[in-house]
Amino acid sequence: MLMKIFSYLDAVSLLCVGCVNKHFYHLANDNGIWLRIYSSCFRPKRTIWKMTSEQTETVSLDCAALHDRKPGYWKKEYIFKQIAAVKTRVMRLVKPVDPYTGLPCKNKEAIKASGLSWIIVLRDKNGKEHIMEKANLSFKDTSVTILWYSTDWPCLDILSTLKLFGVTPLLPDQSRDPSKNGPRRRSLIAEYHLANLTESSVALGADKLVQLFSLNPGLLVGLWKEKNEIAFVMASLHYHQLLERSTLGSATVQYALPPNKPVLDDVDPEYGLHDYSLHLDMHGGSHTYLCGTFKSLFCRKDSVCPETCSFCPLSCSGLLPPHSDIANGYLRLTVVSLKDNTKHLPLIGTLGLSWETEAFKGNVKDCYVMDVTLLDEAGKPFWCFSAPVYMELSSKASSLYDYMGHIYTTDYADSEGKVCVELVWLEETKEYFIVNLVLYISTRKSGSKFSSYHLYYQTWKVTCGFTQTSISSAPIFLSLYRNVQRGVCVYLV
Repeated sequence: MLMKIFSYLDAVSLLCVGCVNKHFYHLANDNGIWLRIYSSCFRPKRTIWKMTSEQTETVSLDCAALHDRKPGYWKKEYIFKQIAAVKTRVMRLVKPVDPYTGLPCKNKEAIKASGLSWIIVLRDKNGKEHIMEKANLSFKDTSVTILWYSTDWPCLDILSTLKLFGVTPLLPDQSRDPSKNGPRRRSLIAEYHLANLTESSVALGADKLVQLFSLNPGLLVGLWKEKNEIAFVMASLHYHQLLERSTLGSATVQYALPPNKPVLDDVDPEYGLHDYSLHLDMHGGSHTYLCGTFKSLFCRKDSVCPETCSFCPLSCSGLLPPHSDIANGYLRLTVVSLKDNTKHLPLIGTLGLSWETEAFKGNVKDCYVMDVTLLDEAGKPFWCFSAPVYMELSSKASSLYDYMGHIYTTDYADSEGKVCVELVWLEETKEYFIVNLVLYISTRKSGSKFSSYHLYYQTWKVTCGFTQTSISSAPIFLSLYRNVQRGVCVYLV
């Protein structure tokens, strides 16, 4: 009787029934049922060649296909083939690449084809988990913003961690939305600690109803002002390797991104990193303030200076200029310069970050989401992130003759680099202008000769007992470093 009922179930329902108990599990593994499901989706065919035509006919389902296989064989075959079909469909969608962003052109379509969604799991101090699935998605050129809201958030004081997962159905069905009760796979993307949230996170801003707090990477928590409880949670996810991070990890371990190996160009000795390009998006909910591409970014190799202090022996000796493109372990790429007003950019509208819940909505001024996509000289993504940031009034007065207004700054930093933005507010036209935009890339991230140069310098400085009075020893260091570059063995005695 049960087998008769099971024979009318689809694949997802069979997998769910098999989780009830051992008896149902063995019944739901019946090869006869699964072979029928397999054959309806992937019809086995054979080709009969004749002199004049080609004829294709279906192979009959004989008893050998059932009895010669172990229980569950056709279930596994069906699942593996379905996963392979979805993977092939997704790979076909992500193959075309946008030349401006270096990212797949059809990320949104690929996400839909894979059935991918995102959930957050809140864990309290007693170990109980609270799963939040209801979310709004907002797709941009280089990122997707996910907003979770509910009227049933757990108390903030008892929460310890928040985990962000990518969730994909085991058997995606293109004809309908993925079932929340069906078998699904989780891939851990990030884990955040919520203990002492207001003290350990960065306060971005507030409006009449909520306060915003930021946690790296890319998480924003909105708290009700009166109750100090969660109003919503927002995550900004950059498209770069988003599908891999959301599907290839496990429920406990994040997907490990492959190391980035930049191309080193030794042909032109005047330049270090050169011909880089930046795609920058600035948006706040449904409104986009800036979307632009900046090309031909470079860092001069002859401006290398490992020191950031005012006294530099290499620059004082005339070997290197005092203002360098590398300092304190960072490599500088100037995108918009204060001196070149032809490249200053206006923003569309007044900056603000939109939010909403089931009952309320609002906009927090001077906050927005910044999407940075830095491409190397080969056009490959080199440094990418999407994160909420805020703009604050600078204490220094404007020294620009073309703009008379207040100066605002936005700063972002992570383990791979920093972004510094300066904006001027023009009261007459009611708009912001970006007058300075600089990227600082960590030498560890760049992996170029700049990091080795800095390492050799620090080693030489310690070995030789370098002081401010030993300016004459600077040429010795440069000579040693160039010999090491050429592969000459050098011994310091």
